[in-house]
Amino acid sequence: METKKLVAQMLQGNNRALARLISLLENRESQIAIMKEVSPHTGKAYTLGITGPPGVGKSTLISRLVSHIRKQGLTVGVLCVDPTSPFSGGSLLGDRIRMDEISQDPGVFIRSLATRHNLGGLSPTAREAIKLLDAAGKDIIIVETVGVGQVQWDIKKVADSVLVVLIPGLGDNIQIMKAGIMEIADIFVLNMADREGADDMLNELKLSFRPLNSTWQPPVIPTVSIFNEGICDLYAAVVAHRTFMEEEGLLQQNRRERDLYYLVEMVKTALEDEVERLLVEKEEFRKIGEQVKNTTMDPYTGADKMVKMILSGS
Repeated sequence: METKKLVAQMLQGNNRALARLISLLENRESQIAIMKEVSPHTGKAYTLGITGPPGVGKSTLISRLVSHIRKQGLTVGVLCVDPTSPFSGGSLLGDRIRMDEISQDPGVFIRSLATRHNLGGLSPTAREAIKLLDAAGKDIIIVETVGVGQVQWDIKKVADSVLVVLIPGLGDNIQIMKAGIMEIADIFVLNMADREGADDMLNELKLSFRPLNSTWQPPVIPTVSIFNEGICDLYAAVVAHRTFMEEEGLLQQNRRERDLYYLVEMVKTALEDEVERLLVEKEEFRKIGEQVKNTTMDPYTGADKMVKMILSGS
C-alpha cells in the first residue's frame, strides 16, 4: 500500500516520495513491487553515463553540464555512485557534496548511491533508480560512476550515451585503458585542457580510437570545467550523438537489448535465491549439498541433479 501511494506522489512531482522509493530499492520485494508500478511510466528520459579515472574533475564537469542543460529548459536527475566504505559499509558521498551549487535548483534531483562493493562501477540498484527518475519526469539523467578505472563497463548497460573523461598527463595509461573503459566511449572529454600536453593528447585520442560497431566516430571535446569552458561544445556533442542514435534506429534497439539483458539477470537472481532456499528447506537438496561438502559427490553432478529436480517441480 505504501509503495502505490509513494509512486502516485512521485508521479505528481513529489521529490521526497522519489527519494523514499530509491531507498526502498535496497529491499528485493519492495523493488519488484515498485518497478511493476513504475515501468509503464518510463521510456522518455535520455541517460548520460559519465566515467573516467579518479581526479579528472567529473563532479565539477557534471555540475557545469547540468547548469547548461537547465538553461535549455530541461529537468535533470543526477545519480552519483560513490564507493562503499569497507569499514562502515556506507557511501562516502563526496561527489554529492561537490555538486552543492546545483543542489538547490528545484529542477535538479541529486542522489548518491553506494556501490555495495560492485566491481562494475555502479550501484546494484542504479538501473532501477534511473527508471524512477525517468518516471518522475526528468528529461536528462546523468549517472556518474565511482571512477576506479579500467573495469567501468557496467555504465554501458544503463546509459544511452557514455562520456569518458580524461585529463592531460595520463601518458601510458591511455594505452592501458584501451582494453577497458576507452572502448565504451561515445564521446571523449579532455578536461583541464589548459594544461601542458593537452594538444598532444587530443591528437592521440583522435587518431587512436575508431568506431567498433557503428559509423559514429567518438568526438574529443576539450573542456576546462572549473572555468566553464567547452561545456556548450560538450552538450552539442551529446545532442549530436542522440540525433545519430535516433536516426539510425540504434537508440530503441540498444534499449531493447539492455532490457533483455536485465531480464536474464533478474531470472538468474531469482533462481539463485530459490536454490539457496531449497538448500535450507528441502531435504533432497540438503542431502546433495552435504554430499558435495563431504566430497562424496562432485559439484557438477550435484548441480545437474538439482536443476533436473527444479525443472521437474520435485
